[in-house]
Amino acid sequence: MRISTLSIYGNATSQLNTLQSALARTQLQLSTNRRILTPADDPVASARALEVSQSKSMNEGFATNRASARSSLAAVEGSLQNAGDLLQDIQELAISAGNGTMLPQDREALAIELEGRLEDLLGVANTTDGAGGFLFSGYKATTQPFTRTPGGAAYQGDQGQRQLQVAASRKMPLSASGSAVFEANPTGNGSFQTQAGATNTGAAIISSGAVVDRAQVNAGRDYKLTFAVTGTPAVTTYSVVDTTTGTDVAVPGQTAITYEAGKTISFGGLSFDIKGDPANGDTFTAKPSEKQSVFTTVTDLIAALRAPVDGSSGKAALTNKLNTAIDNLKGAHDNVLTVQASVGAHMKELDYLDSAGDDLDIQYSTTLGDLQDLDMVKAISDFSMQQTTLQAAQMSFKTMSGLSLFNYL
Repeated sequence: MRISTLSIYGNATSQLNTLQSALARTQLQLSTNRRILTPADDPVASARALEVSQSKSMNEGFATNRASARSSLAAVEGSLQNAGDLLQDIQELAISAGNGTMLPQDREALAIELEGRLEDLLGVANTTDGAGGFLFSGYKATTQPFTRTPGGAAYQGDQGQRQLQVAASRKMPLSASGSAVFEANPTGNGSFQTQAGATNTGAAIISSGAVVDRAQVNAGRDYKLTFAVTGTPAVTTYSVVDTTTGTDVAVPGQTAITYEAGKTISFGGLSFDIKGDPANGDTFTAKPSEKQSVFTTVTDLIAALRAPVDGSSGKAALTNKLNTAIDNLKGAHDNVLTVQASVGAHMKELDYLDSAGDDLDIQYSTTLGDLQDLDMVKAISDFSMQQTTLQAAQMSFKTMSGLSLFNYL
């Protein structure tokens, strides 16, 4: 069989090129520590690696979002802490205002101090996030949440709650609306509120009361107590009317009940007491709690301190207003603490999500390593073998190409 010189050289060149390509590929694998250099090397593993890489990138994006969420929640928590401290201070001032030895100028000094606290509280409610947005304006991030009004403050934001995707199936609230923090505060004891009539002339003081039957209180009835002082010696009685239905309550068949100072009065699932001496025609009400702005509460407290206090009836009126303000301030403080606890819970959840995200990132990296990383020992062994094979092929080709009949003629 005759083989042409051209065929010998062509086959040898092709074989050498193949061996050099294999050696170059192994060298590239070693330099990149990658088993798969192109999808053609392992189509199934390449497709799987692409999916895992995308999931890993998303997980890293969620980690960035969690860092942003933690920063925003830390700002909200700091503002709520300041608001809680201010409300605590205002409560202490309200309690001190009940000192019976205070003179009008002393109460005026307290009112001035409370005005400063009110401005501070308004400043906290209008806190910004450092990037031009307001923390407590809902979705209206560029709108100042509260503006001062004669009755307190008006809310200009909305009820929205900005959120951020912090995990594949979890969106985290970044703040709370100002309405929920500063306006949705229950009045009274949280279930119902007691108040003295604005035109009372006696010296009776009503307590905040307590719930004895939640089901009846939840019925949402309004009650009115009216006092009557008759006879000689004077006998004080009172009647209780359910103003929702217009019917007498308390003692069936008995419209006038003898009043005893400090004795518990119970009806409709609620109980409270009245102390002091009510005058003929004095009234007191008990109705379900409502939502009231903390700015309205503080404004009413300032007005109560500046109102004239004349005689025992004036002192009783001031005491009743102070008790109402203290109850409402406590409800506002509790509400702020509740929101603050919610923010703290979200920050704690971010810690757990960070831990889970780190574990997931390790899992993705391990999977990618299994799919893409090179077996260094095997690759080095292959490289050495391919190098030896190429050298042997080159030497054999050199020897073969040097053979010629002319060398023997």
